[in-house]
Amino acid sequence: MSGSASTMRYDAGQATPAKRGPINLRLIDWIWHVRGSLPLPSGQTADEAFEKLRPVFFQPGTAHEQAQDMLVFSKKDPAAQDKMSIFDGGVLRVDHSPQGPVLRYHLISRALLFCFLAPLLFLAFAQLTITVGKFEKPAAEAKDEGKKAKKDTAIQLNPIDKALGAPEPEKPKKDADKGKDKKHSPTAAYVFAAMFAALYVVGRVLEDRLVKALFRKRLRGVQA
Repeated sequence: MSGSASTMRYDAGQATPAKRGPINLRLIDWIWHVRGSLPLPSGQTADEAFEKLRPVFFQPGTAHEQAQDMLVFSKKDPAAQDKMSIFDGGVLRVDHSPQGPVLRYHLISRALLFCFLAPLLFLAFAQLTITVGKFEKPAAEAKDEGKKAKKDTAIQLNPIDKALGAPEPEKPKKDADKGKDKKHSPTAAYVFAAMFAALYVVGRVLEDRLVKALFRKRLRGVQA
């Protein structure tokens, strides 16, 4: 399914989005941007290369357009079986070098960005939990001390009972589990942070290799 290049958020004159503002985003955009290159098989032209790659972009929810030595694509609600469903869009371009034509690609994934930011969010929750616990601890301890003093006073025998030899009443047993559910623990936040961090590292490395292998097979005429 092809789409209009005007609806795609890429600079038609270069393989990477134009740099905006005083900050060079390329210093940090590797977090959710995947770049790579592959030499074309001997004798293969740019048109032939894109023709072999075109089936990759004939997927539900994918729009693409080729202009000369460049192919631009974008995805919206891709199918789960789409091998490039993790990517929201990108640019593929064939450059000509002394060693021969080279396919260069630049792909963008918001899913990778989310997996990168999620651990930071959960670490912030963990720190907030610890801070709240520190503020509430003195008040809880003072409350417990007040209850303890009140109980000790309540169980004392009056002088008449003592004179008659009445036994001392048993002190109420402390409920060891009481209040455990009320304590603030950052453990769950740390666990989720670790899970998303591992997911990002594995996904960033794996998706880079998978998309490169997919393009390589297609360029060689191997069904992938």
